[in-house]
Amino acid sequence: MSADITARIREDIFAAERAGVFRAVGRALPRIDARAHVSGSTRYYADRSFPGLLHVVMARSERHHALIGGIDLSAAEAVKGVVRILTHKDVPNNWYTILKLIGMGPDEEPVLAEDRVLYRGEPVAAVLAETADAAREAAGKVRIAYEDLPAVLDIEAAMLTDASAIKPHGSNLFIYDGRDHFHVHCGDTEAAFCEVEHILEHSYQSSPIEHAPVETTGAIAVPEPNGRYSIHSNTQAAFFTLDNAALILGVPFRHLRVIGGTVGGGFGGKVDVIVEPIAVLGAMRTGRPVKYAFSREEEMQVSSPRAAERIRIKDGVMADGRIIARDVRILVDAGAYSRHSPYGTIKAAAHMPGPYTVPNVTINAWCVYTNRTPSSAMRGFGVTIGDFAVEVQMDRIARLLGRDPFELRLQNAYRDGEMKPHRKKVEGAALVEVVQAAAERIGHSLPPEYRAMSSSRKG
Repeated sequence: MSADITARIREDIFAAERAGVFRAVGRALPRIDARAHVSGSTRYYADRSFPGLLHVVMARSERHHALIGGIDLSAAEAVKGVVRILTHKDVPNNWYTILKLIGMGPDEEPVLAEDRVLYRGEPVAAVLAETADAAREAAGKVRIAYEDLPAVLDIEAAMLTDASAIKPHGSNLFIYDGRDHFHVHCGDTEAAFCEVEHILEHSYQSSPIEHAPVETTGAIAVPEPNGRYSIHSNTQAAFFTLDNAALILGVPFRHLRVIGGTVGGGFGGKVDVIVEPIAVLGAMRTGRPVKYAFSREEEMQVSSPRAAERIRIKDGVMADGRIIARDVRILVDAGAYSRHSPYGTIKAAAHMPGPYTVPNVTINAWCVYTNRTPSSAMRGFGVTIGDFAVEVQMDRIARLLGRDPFELRLQNAYRDGEMKPHRKKVEGAALVEVVQAAAERIGHSLPPEYRAMSSSRKG
């Protein structure tokens, strides 16, 4: 950013401050919850205590993929302190409804496993007991008869025609409007690759990433005298939780009240509504408050991680640095069930080819099912790994051409008014100014023509 532009922006900010227009911009304002956090006075859901509180511990699958031949609860029910054990037969509508609420489908993840399990750690039976220790002991005594099935643990292997299909529709791929992948196309990529001076192709890969919040996922459901149920939860999405729980339990929305607020670390991992329906169901079946909280082991094993992804980028580059063709293949590991991954896959495809103007683009993205823990939301999911891949690719192009990586990005950066491959016009672009500011902050000198560029014009 040029010195004149920077000076004008600063003067505008100072003028606005003098006029009292801005109350926060440019100021180091304290967080409103900072004092409570550092003094230890913040109240979390688990700080609440209710007379007669029951504890839930889940009996979970010990297999990656298997049919359930039967469930023997007798030894678990004999444990002192056990009040009730819930199975799928107790759940009014035994399907998570996350996809339904984001306009996708079908709902295909059972709340409690019915005739099969698709990942190690899948919940099968919920033990309600007077103490957490009694619930844990009883959960360990639930006997589940398995008939093992082939497990698919690799996304490339899951896409093979002879792979064991883990979904009823006979495929390990999510179906988008009749297609087994999400497709974005702009221009004529094949023809453009025939015109370029350089072709650069590389693959990038990420592993599942656990959120690892300080506070594990949990909720307490409390029956109220008026027939409603209060849900004290560390959810990141109170109304999302209310809607999902009501649909699963088959009760009117007004019968549930979600009390959220403080979340001891979420990062997207506490939007999947996993614990609340079971906690409320337990309260409905016993008439007592019920707490369902993940242990640290459960948080690491069965809470939704960021999806593992494999991305291949093939670029067609002219000698002068213009990228005129980009072909992208994206594989997203949804794990055993969809949750937010089909939506994240759409985001991944639509985000390509990054903040750059490439006239010819082909993007194919597959949401792939495997017998792994279901993945879901985490901090810009569907975008973060793609950004990493694109920017490493840009650095590789710069090295190939012997170009300054700042200048290469500025040359190819998109501007306001340009059209993205998914037919959305660019608005509020700021890559040019960000790159200029970054160069200035580290003392990297840019030629005058690059310092004069703007996101509002080609320059």
